[in-house]
Amino acid sequence: MHTVNIHEAKTHLSKLVEEVSKGREICIAKSGKPMAKLTGLSPAKTIRKPGFLKGKIKIADDFDAPLPEDLLDAFEGKS
Repeated sequence: MHTVNIHEAKTHLSKLVEEVSKGREICIAKSGKPMAKLTGLSPAKTIRKPGFLKGKIKIADDFDAPLPEDLLDAFEGKS
């Protein structure tokens, strides 16, 4: 973690923000004593909207119908 004093933090804030956006952490000190930690934020999670694919996906009517015997045997390694 990189340590800077308060005066340097005020003077170079935009540069420090750029550093933390790349994953670094910065300790801000006053008279050599750590006072605060500057860290980046994780991206905000997107809000899911139910039904946004409505009308774009089609599920066959026989989706959950039993498989034909030959295909079932192939899945079970019997063929």
